[in-house]
Amino acid sequence: MGHTVPYKIVPYKQCNRLLPSMAGLVLLSLMLIVAPYTATAQVNSSPATASGNSNTDAVEFNDAYTLAPGDRVRIDVFKVTQYSGENQVLVDGTLNLPQVGYVSVQGMTLKEAAEAISAKYASVLRYPFVTVNLLTSAAVKVGIAGEVNRPGSYTIPPGEGGSQLPTVTRAIQLAGGITQIADLRKVEVRRLLRSGTNRVIQVNLWDFLQTGNLRRDITLRSGDSIYIPTVTQTNLAESVQLSAASFAADKSVPLNIAIVGEVYRPGPYTVTASAKTGAAGETGQTGGGGSERPPTITRAIQVAGGIKPQADVRRIQVRRLARNGVEQIISINLWQLLQSGDLNQDLILQDRDTVVIPTATALSAAESTQIAAASFSPDSIRVNVVGEVKQPGVVKVPPNTPLNQALLAAGGFNIRAKQKSVELVRLNTDGTVTRRTIAIDFARGLDEQGNPALRNDDIVVVNRSALTVFSDNLGSVLNPVNGFLSVFSIFRIFTQ
Repeated sequence: MGHTVPYKIVPYKQCNRLLPSMAGLVLLSLMLIVAPYTATAQVNSSPATASGNSNTDAVEFNDAYTLAPGDRVRIDVFKVTQYSGENQVLVDGTLNLPQVGYVSVQGMTLKEAAEAISAKYASVLRYPFVTVNLLTSAAVKVGIAGEVNRPGSYTIPPGEGGSQLPTVTRAIQLAGGITQIADLRKVEVRRLLRSGTNRVIQVNLWDFLQTGNLRRDITLRSGDSIYIPTVTQTNLAESVQLSAASFAADKSVPLNIAIVGEVYRPGPYTVTASAKTGAAGETGQTGGGGSERPPTITRAIQVAGGIKPQADVRRIQVRRLARNGVEQIISINLWQLLQSGDLNQDLILQDRDTVVIPTATALSAAESTQIAAASFSPDSIRVNVVGEVKQPGVVKVPPNTPLNQALLAAGGFNIRAKQKSVELVRLNTDGTVTRRTIAIDFARGLDEQGNPALRNDDIVVVNRSALTVFSDNLGSVLNPVNGFLSVFSIFRIFTQ
């Protein structure tokens, strides 16, 4: 058992002098001793399956890391320390080893490389037992396309300490993260095998997010191509989980979106994760990152000056362009957000989304009041109260404020006012102007006919009472006479 003769460097001719029984005994002993050492070369080292499609389970157990130029490995030849040590795979895919020279290992698993090196050393060793361990992986160049923010070619550097292997999620992170319509259940990795055939590996990253199974996040090789397809229909609940993934898009990056329809300032905007609504028609204030969630529909509405009272929040649409050029339409119901707190309805936006807010055909007073109190409504609207009030001019009132409350905000009627009715002048969305006379009752609640809710830039005209009109007209008639009498009186004073 203590003999080490088989591990000495001896010519083949001298080996014939060994007794067959002694050689057999030594070989059996060595096999028992060496078994733990060979495990390092066998971990994750089963050969890759044949070319063609492969499911994820096959990848988990059968797909081993393969060596490439730049990899640094540790080679141990059992009982022969002068042949052991650290080596780097050269640019031509070979290792330069002591005594035997160059050995090609590119594209081989650790086990295959150990077998190739062992076969090479068989010319100088009787029983060469070799183990190969990966110390540092080389940078891996891959291509990535589909639903990522920056598709293209990327070089994945070794991780911290050089031991972190390049994986699918690391490649996605380098490509700016996934979009909100990425289908993580059907990610494909296309790989060119040594045989010259292509292999397509199906990767279920959605299962990785749900279970944390790291074997789903497969190791990449140089030359791999990753394709992330588009979902056929957006799931609002899954959208939230996608945005929280470690390989999601950076939340602090501003988005370029467009918002049209029933908002006070429709048009294109740059939206960040934080926004605050101001007065109606004023662009909402935006800030930098730091929010727990990326930009959403309600933040976009806030930036666009807030939602209008006549908006149909049940039928909001988000038009989203996929990487394949097909436009998807996502239906949003913000009324569910207001009624039940369904945050899934506050859809997370992505770059170049268009938000469309239609006009409601019928809206009750109760619904208008609730929408006006929402966080995505403006803090205030501007109403111009002119005529016979104590404080005429522009007043700021909360959205959905009834007409009689706006009059009180302007100080109420003065003694010259016609207090039974006022005129409401409104500029409509189609460019027409309406003018209507409304009877005033300060005890009346919100009522579209008798006490309508005001809109931004409405004009309330308080006319003079009949007595005031008569008095003013009489004054106009008498003013010349009064002026003549005043001049006559002054003339008499100077002539006396």
